[in-house]
Amino acid sequence: MAGKETKERETQGSGTGGLGEALSGFVESQVGRLAEKASDKLTDVTGKLTDAADSGSLLKVGSSVLGGESPVKAFLSEKAKGVKDSVVGKVKEAFGGGKGKGKGKSGSSKSMNIIEVLDVGVPLRTAYDYWTQYEDFSSFTKGVRSVSMTDEMSSNWKVKVGPSPRSFKATVLEQIPDDRIVWTSEGAKGTTKGAVSFHELAPTLTRIVLVMEYYPSGLFEKTGNIWRAQGRRVRLDFKHFQRYVTLTGDEPEGWRGEIRDGEVVVSHEEAMEEEEAAQAEDSENDDEYEDTDDGDAEDEEEDEGEDEEEDDGEDDGEDLEEDEWEDEAADEDREEE
Repeated sequence: MAGKETKERETQGSGTGGLGEALSGFVESQVGRLAEKASDKLTDVTGKLTDAADSGSLLKVGSSVLGGESPVKAFLSEKAKGVKDSVVGKVKEAFGGGKGKGKGKSGSSKSMNIIEVLDVGVPLRTAYDYWTQYEDFSSFTKGVRSVSMTDEMSSNWKVKVGPSPRSFKATVLEQIPDDRIVWTSEGAKGTTKGAVSFHELAPTLTRIVLVMEYYPSGLFEKTGNIWRAQGRRVRLDFKHFQRYVTLTGDEPEGWRGEIRDGEVVVSHEEAMEEEEAAQAEDSENDDEYEDTDDGDAEDEEEDEGEDEEEDDGEDDGEDLEEDEWEDEAADEDREEE
């Protein structure tokens, strides 16, 4: 009985060995065919065979066959796995996981442009001052959770895009009072470049133009970019700003400083001092103008008084002449009698 089992094992071993030898012969024949067809590119062919050996695809197929799986099924299974790996690699490449082409400076494959225009029924200065109160944005918008100022140019924002919170740091590059503000922001999930400008249409009507470039980073943000989620969020919060500014009757105390090329050239305090000095100068000029008007009025009154005196003198002279004429007429009447 033991001899029979030993004989069966030897038979199986010889079968396995035969299949291995056949597989090895097949590989050798394929190498020979490639060498014959591309004798002038033997180096390139050798490199391809080396890559194939490194990948182990052929060896995996052979191993599956030796394990009892049919050659056709083993080959199709390995081929399907290769296709799957290729698709996964393309997806990772598209969403920043691989070495994709056509990426921007921020590292994302595509940016989203946001352009919004709104007219607000308040004076130019009022609209601008409201915009500079970043810490109040969370009180009337739905996307902004909180804003904290680091210094005159930098601020930390916590916002909500869809179901997930996001944080980023904003830096003002240029800020001209009652004219425009230009900034950039950076966060773990994306970067932004933006500019907002203010235009007076009438004494109580201001047009605000908002332009932004958003570079998403990460799977959720890039998926949201496809559906324009960020653009809708900005548009809705922009309208909330319009409602808040139009219906709020309080006078805001905005930041009146000036920033150029990423540096503060005029602080808020300096701007307010210059403004107060200009107002004081205008007030003095108004007082001088009023004093001049008062002096002119006094001169006119004096001239009118002199004219009245002259008129009185002329009237007295006429009265005397009339009295003398009446006396002469009376004398003539007595002489005739």
